Amino acid sequence: MLIEPNSRLVMIGDSITDCGRARPVGEGRADSAYGNGYVSVVNALLGTVYASHRIRVTNMGISGNTVRDLKARWQSDVIDLNPDWLSIMIGINDVWRQFDMPTFPEKHVLIEEYESTLREIVAQVRPSLKGLVLMTPFYIEPNRDDPMRAAMDRYGRVVEKIAAETGAVFVDTQKAFDEALKHDYPAALAWDRVHPGLTGHTILARAFLNAVGFSWNG
Repeated sequence: MLIEPNSRLVMIGDSITDCGRARPVGEGRADSAYGNGYVSVVNALLGTVYASHRIRVTNMGISGNTVRDLKARWQSDVIDLNPDWLSIMIGINDVWRQFDMPTFPEKHVLIEEYESTLREIVAQVRPSLKGLVLMTPFYIEPNRDDPMRAAMDRYGRVVEKIAAETGAVFVDTQKAFDEALKHDYPAALAWDRVHPGLTGHTILARAFLNAVGFSWNG
């Protein structure tokens, strides 16, 4: 596996990462400290299969965040935590606000700002990291012509481009959900096509772990 023993893995993002994690820092003895989403699944599986690695997982997701919000808290919530590995999944709200709040342009993070801001925060931390994971935003909608799905795909391609340029591990979460949507109706995975239940979060955790070389043999 790519994540070395005794590493600290910080996972940052929006509500999909947050999932009710502990404040101010999402870690601790209680399982609830990691929230009830994919970060908790990742933590549990690393602790089970790679117990001897002693990987410290920290959840720094905050519900409602956009890439602007990550930039505002980057020093305290990433750099000051001194991670060895960092995972970023952001962009859902950057896109969603353009559709669910169309008359509030100040809340919209258009793709040019999204790309420039993501590049900026990645550049600030990349030299100090042993590893970086960039996860795409997603929309649990099989119709690729749906306007929000099409927009989310464009933002995902930005993430893929930055991952390639920075040597980051790339996780295509949309592709992972598209595989599930061959069998499941979107509402079975997420009532609003954004906030998944446990099955959806396990899909995210599996995609993340596969990308970092997780093996059931440890």
